[in-house]
Amino acid sequence: MENGADLPRRIGVYAVERELGAGGMGRVYLARSPGGRAVAVKVVRPELAADPHFRARFRAEVEAARRVGGFHTAPVVDADPEADSPWLATAYVPGPTLAELVERQGPLDEERLRSLGAALAEALQAVHACGLVHRDLKPGNIIMAGDGPRVLDFGIARAVEATRLTATGAAFGTPGYLAPEQARGEHVTGAADVFAFGAVLVAAAGGSAFGVGTPVGLMYRAVHEPADLSALPGELRALVGACLAKDPADRPTPQTLLSSLGPAPDPVPATNTLALTAPDRPRAAPPVPAVPPDVPGRVDEPLRPAPARKRRVITLLIVAAAVASALAGGLFALTRQGDDKKTGSPPVTASDSRRTTPQASAPPPKSPSPRPGAAPKDRVTVVVTAGSEGSWLSAKGHDGQSLFDGTLESGETKTFTDKRRIELVLGDASALQLVVNGKEIPNDFPPGQVERLVYNRGD
Repeated sequence: MENGADLPRRIGVYAVERELGAGGMGRVYLARSPGGRAVAVKVVRPELAADPHFRARFRAEVEAARRVGGFHTAPVVDADPEADSPWLATAYVPGPTLAELVERQGPLDEERLRSLGAALAEALQAVHACGLVHRDLKPGNIIMAGDGPRVLDFGIARAVEATRLTATGAAFGTPGYLAPEQARGEHVTGAADVFAFGAVLVAAAGGSAFGVGTPVGLMYRAVHEPADLSALPGELRALVGACLAKDPADRPTPQTLLSSLGPAPDPVPATNTLALTAPDRPRAAPPVPAVPPDVPGRVDEPLRPAPARKRRVITLLIVAAAVASALAGGLFALTRQGDDKKTGSPPVTASDSRRTTPQASAPPPKSPSPRPGAAPKDRVTVVVTAGSEGSWLSAKGHDGQSLFDGTLESGETKTFTDKRRIELVLGDASALQLVVNGKEIPNDFPPGQVERLVYNRGD
């Protein structure tokens, strides 16, 4: 929409010129300050504006986001969390998004991929140094400006996420770029942005780290299946593959990424070599930026590069584990093949459409949907019945132990019991029916909605 009857004339002191776009948080307008400066004003959706929890989080996140600097972000210049429709203004950065650029001009070559990666790593450094996590880094949030890429919407995603988790339990983010811990509704650190960084570089190279399809399918593959790195040049695959590790602790930091992708440092002049390497002049450790302890949305556990010795030990352990796993897998395949020949049943291959984790490898037989009834008071019982095939479900007990993590066939039922609490992540909540402690839960979720729900004893 360029102009129209519903285009606001003014937001705060800013005169609106036209709409730039719309997204999960609200609408974005190009506007002018009283002095003629161009700004991008994002106005929050009405349903978010009506939630007091969102306003409190939005206010705190705006204050934190004002401190983000660096060359690769669009700075926050103004905001009004108390307005009828809260809004946020950032400096306007002209240029296409990364998604638009790839669509128009095709994939980036290796040199441009490295330049993009270095710029994004530098932007994430600036965001994380202020105690923020972006949480929704994707090609549509990256502006390819004339002087280099700029990251938008940093730090504000948490305000939306916190509200949606409070209100409905929905996981916030963009499937395909969402880290596994985000998809499961777990604690999120800056490592989630590094995961999204890896998926962004795959997209910039013309690929898709976790394929195409429904949001549920994308999230399931991000949690359980390896990323497709085939679109990347060979030399970048190892680095991006590390970014897309399932375990946040295995991902590199933005500082490591910048060191790997940025230009090589100038050689040290020969006259200074002895002074720098003399034993009586030890090198000083680089200063660690301080993170204020009370900043809302701060990174509670900032990742730091592991010592070289520790990384070598971890690498050797991973290699040893991979070799042992490959040998065990080979023996299992041979044994299974022999069994298949005896029984006449076809062998299981990687092309099977239904994939599950070990906990989900042997689903119980289908049973009819349970009827609500009396339930024991000393524990929580949740019964989940799938209304369509391929419904992703993840369930955990009060101690964080996984009870199930996989897909259900149409009509299949799972029952979970815990003495205290059960946490669920439903890939498509509209396709699942819940009975909690004997009471049927009304299913009014929108189609395709991802939900994180928590049920306690006595609910």
